[in-house]
Amino acid sequence: MGILNVTPDSFYADSRQQTEHDVAKRTEEILSQGGTIIDVGACSTRPDSDPVSETEEAERLRWALAVVRREAPQTIVSVDTFRPQIARMAVEEFGADIINDVGAPANSKQPIANSQTDMFRIVSRLRVPYIFMSRKSSIRDILLDSAEAVDQLRSMGQKDIIIDPGFGFGKTLEQNYEVMQHMERLHMLRLPLLVGISRKSMIYKLLQTNPEQALNGTTVLHTIALLKGADILRVHDVREAVECVKIMAATKITTHTES
Repeated sequence: MGILNVTPDSFYADSRQQTEHDVAKRTEEILSQGGTIIDVGACSTRPDSDPVSETEEAERLRWALAVVRREAPQTIVSVDTFRPQIARMAVEEFGADIINDVGAPANSKQPIANSQTDMFRIVSRLRVPYIFMSRKSSIRDILLDSAEAVDQLRSMGQKDIIIDPGFGFGKTLEQNYEVMQHMERLHMLRLPLLVGISRKSMIYKLLQTNPEQALNGTTVLHTIALLKGADILRVHDVREAVECVKIMAATKITTHTES
């Protein structure tokens, strides 16, 4: 899953796409380097950010999704949003294939009108795959949180659910690595597992560098995540992640999953 941000304030500056030309170029780059999903985000959810208004998020997404659909009409498109009405718009107007929900930022300075239950109801009606991300800080609590969400989604008729343990959200540096250490336990849910660790602070703070210098650390963690049974990698650097997947496949190492 290649990241395509149409935000001016994402934590990794090189991921920001601000013009139609930039979006078209990034779309081609993701696909040419082997990506199979394009994840479009129009509202930064980094820990110290304050989300833009719903109106601005919708405006950014509309022009970006129009470009992506024009350039690659058959590509699987995921939309990164915590707002139910944005999810509805993306699916109904642009045929978005997946909703990637990291939940509303905890430190928002403005009230967030829509609850997670509203999102559950809308995605269940839209019948599109849904990525649930947990902000809990331990593998036990992530497992319980995810199981509760899955039960609620199933009761509403939602069929396709993907679990994201939420690296970088609601966790200290040490807790992020503890979750990674025990991540295979999430396979108890018998659902696909998405991992989003690309260039995050759990890498560059540990190494005392910055996002621009975090590619090597990202690849190391991608390898560990694959060994733990990750099904989808959400990444900035598509070519490097694809190479990691290919090398892992060539070694035929058995990944750790819970039976």
